[in-house]
Amino acid sequence: MANLWVKKSIASLQSEVEGETGGLKRTLGARSLVALGIGAIIGAGLFSITGGAAANNAGPAVTISFIIAAVACAFAGLCYAEFASMIPVAGSAYTYSYATMGEFIAWIIGWDLVLEYAVGAATVSISWSRYFTKFLGYYDIHLPASMTMSPWDSALLADGSTVHGMINLPAIFIVVLMSLLLVRGTKESAFVNGIIVALKITVVLIFIILGWGFINSENYHPYIPLNTGEFGSFGWSGVVRAAGIIFFAYIGFDAVSTAAQEAKNPKRDMPIGILVSLVICTVLYILFAHVMTGVANYTNFQGADGIAPVAVAIDHMGTMGANGIIVPAYPWLNKAIIIAILAGYSSVIMVMLMGQSRVFFSMSKDGLLPKIFSQVHPKFGTPSKSNLLFMLFVSLFAAFVPARVVGEMTSIGTLLAFVLVCVGVWVLRVKQPNLPRAFKTPFVPLVPILGILSCVFMMVFLPGDTWLRLIIWLAIGFVIYFGYSIKNSKLNNPKN
Repeated sequence: MANLWVKKSIASLQSEVEGETGGLKRTLGARSLVALGIGAIIGAGLFSITGGAAANNAGPAVTISFIIAAVACAFAGLCYAEFASMIPVAGSAYTYSYATMGEFIAWIIGWDLVLEYAVGAATVSISWSRYFTKFLGYYDIHLPASMTMSPWDSALLADGSTVHGMINLPAIFIVVLMSLLLVRGTKESAFVNGIIVALKITVVLIFIILGWGFINSENYHPYIPLNTGEFGSFGWSGVVRAAGIIFFAYIGFDAVSTAAQEAKNPKRDMPIGILVSLVICTVLYILFAHVMTGVANYTNFQGADGIAPVAVAIDHMGTMGANGIIVPAYPWLNKAIIIAILAGYSSVIMVMLMGQSRVFFSMSKDGLLPKIFSQVHPKFGTPSKSNLLFMLFVSLFAAFVPARVVGEMTSIGTLLAFVLVCVGVWVLRVKQPNLPRAFKTPFVPLVPILGILSCVFMMVFLPGDTWLRLIIWLAIGFVIYFGYSIKNSKLNNPKN
């Protein structure tokens, strides 16, 4: 059993990176890392989840839910920043756990990160497919409904008939496109991501600025609607449940840490990339939610999915006509929002796929996964074979699994990862307090403890079936670890 807890020393991790040749290329500066974080964060949560969380759980107080989720992320972000500056390697939380809590916990977190990155990329690609289909509809291009949904989904057509899905082809398309871009190179991917980030931030700011003038203060009363008698349905329990749901909107800032081995100056730039991207997105999220619930009453978002919540808000930005119907002042804004969403989702998918391949890159180098995941392309300097394998895996998820299922799996997987990173910082401060740290998490152990408690708190508020899927997923991981990984681990089997 002692072999389960074997640890990698911090010194060996640092020497591996410093003496590495033929590995990942260092091409990213602080600005690129901030853009990487923003590119991963602003996406599905902001445009798709905000309206539903307001309509079903928190009402206008969804802004408080964003703050609660942001505080939990801030605690975890400070811990990530310390680790990323101290251990600038590609494995993120997996590597941090290996150094502090041993191989078995590291395996759990590495396997858990599949939920965050690979399954998260599948979730966003499904949303991308919905928006892409709607965008084509503006130009009278209509894809067969059965080719844009999983077999578990159905849609009501204009003629009243119901069509069942077969395969989600647009979702497959965007996953393949982003994967091929990642194979081409990190520098090229970062350049494309920077353009996308500028576009979607511009559109978000336009929505906030234009919408501010149409806010009706009556829509904020009551700010926290009375609980319906059901746990999580409005009241403070609804606000906290909404925080757990919209936590998905913050997933991504930790993906910056997976690029540590490709950063030019990781000790300085990694904390900047993680914390600055988180702060910028938090401010934008709160303002966006405030405007959204101010121009339209939260009850107007009930039953809305996809683009509908944002479209409802935009439709309320106008003047009342003689027939009692609001005439939108900015009818073009819906198309602009969809373009920003399509671009934004593309960057989220790209960063999550990159994060996943980098985690498996580290696990493969440690012997816990087959060598194919750590083979670097001789020309592009990227783990190309790993990228292509995840292209296949994520495409299958996106094509055949409902969005709700993968979305909830992503949230609980990420929260668990955050908990273990916070534990790791605390453990390392106690056991190795004199290690050099370019960035130090303030108020240890208070900040790690608050990070653990806030993340566990939100996990408790997630639906029970989400916990069941997490347990099943981890059980599959245990089978792989005891069947393959422990036998091939380089630390447990130095002769391998």
